[in-house]
Amino acid sequence: MDLHPNHWGFCEKDGNHPDPNRTLNTLQKIYPNSDSDFWRLRMIRLRRLFSTTSSLYHENPLGLPQRGLPPQMPRRGGPIIKRNIPNVHKVIAVASGKGGVGKSTIAVNLAFSLSGLKDPMTSARLRVGILDLDVFGPSVPTLMGLQNSGEPELTSAGALRPLINHGLATMSMGYLLPRSAETNSTDDTAVVWRGLMVQKAVQQLLFDVDWSHNGGPLDILVVDMPPGTGDVPLTLGQLVKVDGAVIVSTPQNVALADVKKGISMFRKVSVPITGLVLNNSYYLCPTCSSSTTTLPSHTQYIFGPPDHFRETASRLKIPILAELPLVPGLSASGDSGVPYGLVEREKRETGDSGGGKVWIKEMAGVAAKVWESVKGEKSS
Repeated sequence: MDLHPNHWGFCEKDGNHPDPNRTLNTLQKIYPNSDSDFWRLRMIRLRRLFSTTSSLYHENPLGLPQRGLPPQMPRRGGPIIKRNIPNVHKVIAVASGKGGVGKSTIAVNLAFSLSGLKDPMTSARLRVGILDLDVFGPSVPTLMGLQNSGEPELTSAGALRPLINHGLATMSMGYLLPRSAETNSTDDTAVVWRGLMVQKAVQQLLFDVDWSHNGGPLDILVVDMPPGTGDVPLTLGQLVKVDGAVIVSTPQNVALADVKKGISMFRKVSVPITGLVLNNSYYLCPTCSSSTTTLPSHTQYIFGPPDHFRETASRLKIPILAELPLVPGLSASGDSGVPYGLVEREKRETGDSGGGKVWIKEMAGVAAKVWESVKGEKSS
């Protein structure tokens, strides 16, 4: 049965948010033989995500307990007041103006590589977390093997408690989506929100998560950004003290064009650019030969040479952190929810034609450069 949005209780005024009481009555009329308790339980989840009034809905899209005044977006002509994320010392954004360049995969593996580094002051390994700010297409739950974990718990203060796997604390919009009754999955659950809703949800993910991990704050939080230069990166850049940004691209000019826009946006909101990462730069083919004498016989530039990427980095005066090879096993590890560094060494080095070993080494180098650029006096 096809239903007009108003059948689900959407308010007539703006057609944007549902009235749970009206929705419950509608469901019971459509399915008169269904157990009413079943629909009431379903409506608990609806109330969890949507308020019954427009003001509450827009101010609290995640349905969290109120914990004081939220941070305010800067008004026109007013000063931009940036804050630290509670229980986080350093913040690194992983971004790209273009989608589909492997940004989320790099964010997860960068976080894992950072977790292997040690704090020189304490000799303890860094406490690292991942925040997935891609509201419309969250990837971190799948990449971290947490897509079936259920909703996060709340602390006594009403903050979201991160989900932990592979030693990394994580938070994502993907953990908060309602599950389909047929598949018990969020794979087909879409977030259909306007800009104001997105801004408020991002604010809650930034400031209403308890990142205290193993009794202490995070040394560094890796933020996986959505593509583009819209509401989410702007909200992060205006409200949070971001210590650096890693920009990911692929060799194609169509990706580089959007990367330059992303860099421009970060600079406008005074977020320092830590460096550029070129993903899928080349492929180490075990059976190929090269017509040049300057490259190893098995190096193939499948998506084009890195010349334009290097020219862009030079012109914008941004360091290149790494040029990562195309590694088939990386995709398989991401789909299975395991960081590539946890894949068996023999499988990486033999199954991925030597590219796996290079990829791990290069990513470790990126992590070391990132930490070197942000370490120092910790945020209070």
